[in-house]
Parts: sequence; C-alpha cells; structure tokens
Amino acid sequence: MKPLLMTAMALSLLAPAASAETLVVSSWGGSFRDLIDEAIATKFTEETGVEVEFITGGTIDRLNQANLNRGAPESDVTFTTSHIGWLYRNQGLFEELDMSKIPNAENLVEQARISPSHIGAWAYVYTIGYLPDLVPEGISFDSWTDLWSPELEGMLAAPDFDPSHIIAVAAKLEGVDIENWMDASDKLLALKPNFNAFYTNDANSQQLLSTGETPVQIVLSMNAYHMQSEGLDVQLAIPEEGAVLGVDTMGINAGTEKQDLAYQFINAALDPEVQAKIAEIKKGSPVVSNAELPPELAELPGIFTTPEQWENQTLIIPDELRAEKTAEWRQWFSENMIADN
Repeated sequence: MKPLLMTAMALSLLAPAASAETLVVSSWGGSFRDLIDEAIATKFTEETGVEVEFITGGTIDRLNQANLNRGAPESDVTFTTSHIGWLYRNQGLFEELDMSKIPNAENLVEQARISPSHIGAWAYVYTIGYLPDLVPEGISFDSWTDLWSPELEGMLAAPDFDPSHIIAVAAKLEGVDIENWMDASDKLLALKPNFNAFYTNDANSQQLLSTGETPVQIVLSMNAYHMQSEGLDVQLAIPEEGAVLGVDTMGINAGTEKQDLAYQFINAALDPEVQAKIAEIKKGSPVVSNAELPPELAELPGIFTTPEQWENQTLIIPDELRAEKTAEWRQWFSENMIADN
C-alpha cells in the first residue's frame, strides 16, 4: 500500500504544474518570436506568473488558420501587420478592444491606433538602403526620385511579396492619391530597368546586399540594422518625401477564454521600458510617447521619438485600403515589373 500512497502524493504535487495557466500568442517565427518572448512575454510573466506559449507562421498562413478555427481560436493574442489586422477585424476574428483595460495605451502615438480591434506594438520603415562604396557618385537618396537615376541601372532590389511601398512612392512622386495608383503606372514602369532582383524574404535581401549584386534596395529598416550588426556597411536614407511606415500590431482573438490575460499582455507590451527594450533589440520605433531611448539609438534613421518625426518623416499607406488592394497590387507588379526582368 505504501508505494501506492507515495505515487498518489507525487501525482498530487505534479498536478498544479501540469495544469498551470498559459497564454498562447500567435506570431511570426525566428527573431520576431524571440523579440516578443524576450521583451514582452518576460514582463508579462513577471507581472502575472503566467507563462507564454507561441504558435508561429507566416502572416497569411496564420490568418487562414484563424479562419479555420473560428469560434475556438488556437491563440489568445495575435501579432500581425497593420493592414492584415484589418482583415482579422473585418472577418470577425478580433475582439473590439476596451482601451480602459490597456492603461499604457494612453501614451500610444496616433499612427499606432490602427483600428478599434488592433493597435501597434512597434513600428519600422521600408526605405532606401545602400552600400555607399558601390553607389555612383552624386546620388544621395535625399529624394525617392534618385531611385530612377539611369546610373542605377541593374542595381536595385525590392521585395517580391509586397510592392505597396514602391507603389505608394510612385503615387507620391506623381502627385496622385494612392487610390488612383494606376495613374502612376508609367512612373513604375520607368523604374523597371534599374531592377536587378526581387527578394523573397529578409535573408534573401541580406544575401543580395552582402554579395553586392543589388547595392541599392527598398529595405526593411530593422533588417538593415541587423545586417549592420553583422558587419555589412549598409546605410539607410530617409528621403524628403518620407519613408514608408510599417506598424506591426496586436489584437485579441475573438472567442478567447483568457481575455483578461490578453489585455494584461497587451498592456505589458506598451510599457515604456518594454518599448525601449524592443527598440534596443530590433531597432524598431516605440509606439508610445513616453519611452526613453539613449541618444545613440534615438538618432538612428527610421526610429521616431517625436511627433514631428512621426508626422514629417513617414509616408503612410492607409491600412484598410492596403488590405483591400494587396492582391491587386501584387498581381500587377508580378505581371508588369517582375516578369521578364
């Protein structure tokens, strides 16, 4: 009988650990998953004692999975891009946020108030990145118009998965609203000779720069800073028309049974010290106005810490329009810019 008694006691001791509460977060994998874990989940667990688990995958793959699990979500909080977050909201996959339950959101910058259902976690830009030793003399990238310089023929790369950045730039240069982007199609086609490649992900972007195959890119600022940390002399420019703003966002999955914890997690993400840590780790802009950054970090191109920078150094694509037009833009770009390049 004694061994059975010991076994029962052992099971009773293990039971609390086996049933310990967790919060499940859906995010990208790799360095972004690590960023959320190190900067946000650590703070959340310190405050609540609740561990965080992750479901990872691509942006669209996770949206599709969320639709398959409608009503019984696999995760409680989802990180996604600002425009895809609109698809979650429009498809009823996000709860409407009660901002009174997110006190740290009081300091949220206006550009990170994306919708009633999703708000910013950090920001970045897509802008011009270049290798100064390989760029022809006299090209400064003070304006996006420099990308069209004939001297850059065969030197440029851009992402093949999202042409919205260069479409927004072309519309801006042509003086048309992005809703009327086809009026800038000739401007886009005029850039085609300068393209040498279209990269498929951040690693491919880095490869094309490191080999010098495409010494000029429309590049994700956070990836450029990662390349710098690995010794590549890639520089960032913020053109006078503004760099194209990107905001990665958080929302609470509709149907979660852990809504209170989800609110606590989002509030932890907007803690000013957490926001400063995100900027330190990944070189993204804080989305709260009360985060304090050391001067050497705050001075980096593409990191915004003042209302003037948010207003004057960004080129903003309306997120709802971007969500609506993404498939159309990709098809046009693939057929007219990538094909036969």
